[in-house]
Amino acid sequence: MQPLYKSCYPLDQRCYDDYHLTEDILMEHASMGMANYIRKNFKEQSSILIVCGVGNNGADGIVLARQLQDSYKVKLFLPFGVRSVMAEVQLERVQALDIEFVDEVCEADVIVDAIFGAGLSRELNEKTRKIIVQLEELNGFKIACDVPTGIDINGNPLPMALFCDVTITMGALKECLYSDIAKDYVGEIICVDLGISHLKYTQGFHTNSYLLEEKDIRLPLRDRQNTHKGSFGHLAVIKGQKEGASILSGLSALRFGAGLVTLVGEESSSIPISLMSDEVLPYNTTAIAFGMGVLEFEDEITQEILEDKSPIILDAGTFSNEIILEFLEQTDREIVLTPHPKEFVSLWNMTIDSPLNIAILQANRFEKVREFCSLFPNVTLLLKGANMIISKQNRLFINHFGTAQLSKGGSGDVLSGLIGSLLAQGYDGLEATIQGSLALTASSNSYRGNSYSMLPTDLIERVGLLKFS
Repeated sequence: MQPLYKSCYPLDQRCYDDYHLTEDILMEHASMGMANYIRKNFKEQSSILIVCGVGNNGADGIVLARQLQDSYKVKLFLPFGVRSVMAEVQLERVQALDIEFVDEVCEADVIVDAIFGAGLSRELNEKTRKIIVQLEELNGFKIACDVPTGIDINGNPLPMALFCDVTITMGALKECLYSDIAKDYVGEIICVDLGISHLKYTQGFHTNSYLLEEKDIRLPLRDRQNTHKGSFGHLAVIKGQKEGASILSGLSALRFGAGLVTLVGEESSSIPISLMSDEVLPYNTTAIAFGMGVLEFEDEITQEILEDKSPIILDAGTFSNEIILEFLEQTDREIVLTPHPKEFVSLWNMTIDSPLNIAILQANRFEKVREFCSLFPNVTLLLKGANMIISKQNRLFINHFGTAQLSKGGSGDVLSGLIGSLLAQGYDGLEATIQGSLALTASSNSYRGNSYSMLPTDLIERVGLLKFS
């Protein structure tokens, strides 16, 4: 996993103070990172339009023009002039060279957005908005320098932003690049060094935010031969009125290694033969999954679940019923919550005094997740979305591998089963949630059909084909 930072300005400052580097040196390496990407992916003499702002982000773009000169057909557009000291220095340097300046947006094979980078805190003015619209109409491949213009420090457009194919960010990964709203703007994210190793650049700056990587997945390996079904736990999935949801959860849990899975509720003849059925919690239950497909809560089974202290994952119907409050009071129990935004808002408004709506949540996902988890330190929370956020206490992890393929009923039920399976096998809540989420996205990304065609059952099948890292 990679550390994430709200701001990299303190890390830059330490380069100046402790490592005796200069703004000039960092700028040369930032631009070299972009130049190397262009050299690797675009043939020589391709046309490059670099659009620069007045500050140091614009200065990075001016340096890039100098570095690509002669190898590429570079055009430099400075719609606002320059203002920062470093931008003035870099402009003076390129003016001594034979670089073409243009007075308007023009078509090119590659368009580099170096207008505004990280730290934008004010709405874009009308002229900048018009430039973004013009750039959007170009066919060229779009590269953002550090952060796409218009994205603020929280990952929100102010009020619009440039859609880019690649964002080349500098020094370390920034949290704002991984908001749900930013996902369609940033494209592929690449981090480049600034003349010093990533380890040295980030050393000594603690963060509690992390970006999950593909290599972080740890599948539930069965490495002992002298075992039996009871060795791998028993997950009780509480059946709801929408029985299909609990069946999907049960099948995914069994596929992900749980030794036994029982659907608990009214007897039914329609469940798959690989799943068991009972009207009460099995005596050897090691974890419970509750809420999938539940519309009404039956007092007897709900009380039984409350009295049982097995680890539990709560989903769907539980977030719109005050029964959730009784679970949150169980501070000695391992609890995982997996709401989507609407469900999280409902949960928040039942438990926290300050009102919340979906718009405020989506604009402040990281902040609201941190606030909730600080109030319920025994809970592991997974907030669903384009980028899943997983948090417990003050630690936050982002799974950014989700795609639109998962935007289909049943995907969340599969996720609940994956997490429940690991809880049953003895994983703690945070690790079960991280690994369940990674298994879900890895399974989704390995699906080879059309993006609209994946079914929850396809996900379950792909879970069984995941490879050990």
